Amino acid sequence: MVLGAAGWWCLVLWLPACVAAHGLRIHDYLYFQVLSPGDIRYIFTATPAKDFGGIFHTRYEQIHLVPAEPSEACGELSNGFFIQDQIALVERGGCSFLSKTRVVQEHGGRAVIISDNAVDNDSFYVEMIQDSTQRTADIPALFLLGRDGYMIRRSLEQHGLPWAIISIPVNVTSIPTFELLQPPWTFW
Repeated sequence: MVLGAAGWWCLVLWLPACVAAHGLRIHDYLYFQVLSPGDIRYIFTATPAKDFGGIFHTRYEQIHLVPAEPSEACGELSNGFFIQDQIALVERGGCSFLSKTRVVQEHGGRAVIISDNAVDNDSFYVEMIQDSTQRTADIPALFLLGRDGYMIRRSLEQHGLPWAIISIPVNVTSIPTFELLQPPWTFW
């Protein structure tokens, strides 16, 4: 693609306005904070599903983030009772993102956070899209980096805890930069 002078000027000086005017899509981010266990008390970044799932209509000050069993959540969950009215932490793989979201929704979950199954992924967000089944889901579905999901699960296992307590969504624009505690393993 060749840009003329006006195109370069637009790109360099007015990128945000150009994005809005030309409809280019940049990842939207949603943030949540782990409140407990304390060793992972960080603000995590996730991306919402592109074309399925709901949105957060309320802020949950304290809600459980429950790792699904089995972790891929492609069928019946052995701990589905604990996911009811909570948020499920699911691992990528085995079935579509939408299928995972529907399984959590059928178990009464309020949302699902799907972490990448590549535990070394600390920077690449996958765009979660609708599968070809024409099904829908009403609960929010978020994608989480693999390293973040791994570290949350590892901390829960180390402490013998069945879930984390989180606050979601978090408005990071209201937090001073020096107080914005992000996971140290995701700094570039």
